[in-house]
Parts: sequence; C-alpha cells; structure tokens
Amino acid sequence: MFDKILIANRGEIALRVLRACRELGIQTVAVHSTADADAMHVRLADESVCIGPPPARDSYLNIPAIVSACEITGAEAVHPGYGFLSENAKFAEILTEHGIKFIGPSAENIRTMGDKIEAKRTAKALGIPVVPGSDGGVSNVADGKRIARDIGYPVIIKATAGGGGRGMKVARNDDEIEIALSTAQTEAKAAFGNEEVYIEKYLELPRHIEIQVLGDGQGNAVHLGERDCSLQRRHQKIWEEAHSPALNSAQRDQIGGRVAKAMANLSYEGVGTIEFLYENGEFYFIEMNTRLQVEHPVTEMITGLDLVQEQIRVASGAKLQYAQSDISFAGHAIECRINAENAKTFAPSPGRVDAVHFPGGLGVRVDSALYAGYRIPPYYDSLIGKLIVFGKSRTECMMRLKRAMGEFVIEGVETTIPLFQRLLTEPDIIDGHYDIHWLENYLARDV
Repeated sequence: MFDKILIANRGEIALRVLRACRELGIQTVAVHSTADADAMHVRLADESVCIGPPPARDSYLNIPAIVSACEITGAEAVHPGYGFLSENAKFAEILTEHGIKFIGPSAENIRTMGDKIEAKRTAKALGIPVVPGSDGGVSNVADGKRIARDIGYPVIIKATAGGGGRGMKVARNDDEIEIALSTAQTEAKAAFGNEEVYIEKYLELPRHIEIQVLGDGQGNAVHLGERDCSLQRRHQKIWEEAHSPALNSAQRDQIGGRVAKAMANLSYEGVGTIEFLYENGEFYFIEMNTRLQVEHPVTEMITGLDLVQEQIRVASGAKLQYAQSDISFAGHAIECRINAENAKTFAPSPGRVDAVHFPGGLGVRVDSALYAGYRIPPYYDSLIGKLIVFGKSRTECMMRLKRAMGEFVIEGVETTIPLFQRLLTEPDIIDGHYDIHWLENYLARDV
C-alpha cells in the first residue's frame, strides 16, 4: 500500500479522495491554485503545495508543477479525481516515467477509450453492442449524406475528442446534414483542438444507462450494476439513480456480465464506466469514462463498497477482492448535483457562502467542500455539492430526497436546489418515466 498520495484535483472530489486515503492510513498532499488556498481539502490535507494561479491551464492542468509537487513531498502516487487530467494518457505516462503511480488505468487504455471512434471499434470487438454509425471520421458532406442515408435519419454528429455536449449536432434530412457537419467541426476544433467528427444513428427517446466496472489490471473484473443518468441539460447530467427504473435484474445481469468480461479481456485497471443509450430493450454503447464518475456515490450506496479505496488498492498491485458472485445490491439511491447557478437561467453564481446547513438523518449523504465564509471562485466548474439519498425502495428514497432537499440551505449564492424541489413534484419524475430529452423539454415549458 502507498504511504503518501497526491490529490491532483479540487473541490468535493479532492475532499472525497482525501477521506478515503485517511481511512486507509495514507498521508495526503493537496495541490491548489492561488484561488483555492482556503479550500477545505487544502485545510485538511497533511501537506499542501500551490501549483499556480487561478486559470486551470496554469495550475490543475500544469503537469510539470504537479510532478514537481510529487517530488518535493515524496508522494508515491497521484489520484486525479475526475475532470482535469483524469483521462490524460500523456499525464499517466509522464508520472510513470518519474516513478510515480497514476491511480487509474494504463495510458494505453485511456488513449484507446478516450478516442470516440477507436473506443467504438474496441467495444464492438469486445462484444459490447454499439450504436450504428460511421466506421471512422467524416470530413465531407458527400460522405456524410451517404452514411446518414445508410444508417437512416435522424443522425447525430459528434466530435471524436469531445464531451459535455460540445461538437454535437442533429440532422434529420439531407438539407440539414451540411450545416450540422460544418457547425460540429467548427465547435470541435474550438473546444478540443481537433475538428474530426463521426456520425451515429440518433435515437429519439432513449435513456442514458451506464455500467460501473472495477478491474485489477490482472485479468479480473466485475460490474457494480447500472446508473440511470437520463435527466440531463445540454448533455450535462444533473440527477443519477441506481438502479434504473427502466431495467430489471435479468437485463442488468446480462449487460453487466458482457461489460465485465470485456474489461477483464482488456486487462483494465481501476474503476471505469461504460455508457449506453437504451431504447426499446436494446443497449447501444456511446463511450467509456476511464476514471471515477461524479455519480459514483449512488453505486457505493447500493453496494456498500468504497470505490475510491478500491481504486487505490488495485493501483497498489492488489488483486481484486471480489468475484461477481460476491457483489450484491440493496435498496435504491439517487444523487442530485448542486451547482452554484441560478435555478432558472443557469447563470453561474460565484461568491461568498454566508451560511450552510447540510441535511442529515438515516440514508442521507452530502459530498461537498463548502463551509460558511468560503468564497466560490469563478474560474472552475459550478458544481459545489452532491446530495445522495438511500432508501429500501425507490418510493422511500424519493420521499427521503424530498425531505432532505427541503433541509438543504446555502445562503449567499444562488443554487439549483429550487430546481430539484420542483422536479420532485413532477409525476414523471416520481414514477421514473423520463428519457434524455425530458428535462430540456420541461425547462423549455418552464420559461
């Protein structure tokens, strides 16, 4: 086991990793920008190192500064959290070259699954069902029209290096494909420095289902069930739950088993998530996240496993402690992402937090690095906390979530708490009848 781990992240996920390390008896090093000097993870870590000014490119994405922080403090390993450098294959390689362990999969696995086209090819070769689409990048309108006609309209154009909804456009006929292709390429180049795009069949009313996996890099892997992440705004998840209201245990076992087998064959190390669109009883692979997910707590709640500790154990060289038959599921869990944003316009709301009161009670968990007097900086993602609630059934979980959301108080900045309070009164949400377009349609009606 490691003696000291550097946490190359900030906010709630940095605090989450710190807590897991402390329970394993591992010392921690927090890195931070000048804007985060008073952050909670910096206050609680055994050591801290300032790695640059507020812009992420000069601090949390500054690889030389992070490597130097490891060398200064003697950290043996780096936990990247999510975002920033968590899926950067070059970062993983540089750490390895310096004798520092990257807590995550191999650079090769990151690189393969980080390229959307190569990931799709790999998934297909591993026996994972994929969305019908182009075999590679599409660069001109003539090819785009031909592929779209073969697949059948509507189609969606996506950036190969993309994420977060950028570089994604829908075309419903030949007239729309030209402008959609050009716009997606322009957005992709601006956002990712890579204008390559590909085409997939656009599913009209799918759910977004993801399978959590855990592997040890030694040919052993298990799945930890699914999460339903269909409530999204601009392709950004805001609500995740496990299990999905749309699946039964047989479907879960079937797709989970296929994914676990694929990850074992890939010699995958650490946690990862295979994401699918699900419609009419069929699963279609869309991408893999080779890192810890924001929504990992819902899986922890229904399995009783600490995914961050499992990441650290396998990164230290330990074999997986569990066979698939050892994994059991109990109850239902829901996570709501709390952002420092206006609940109607979604305009960011950085600033000083005057007061905070977190909800509590049986089955209630809050992952947040907020405290009264903390100043939310304007430089980073607006996620400031996650409310995760567990119940023996979905009905109990929903009632508990409604109660907990009513207790949640953050004063001084605007938050999305009022949005969740409204959603918890909607019949479709109460009954679990929603798809990936439901929230945007709801918000459009609410304007």
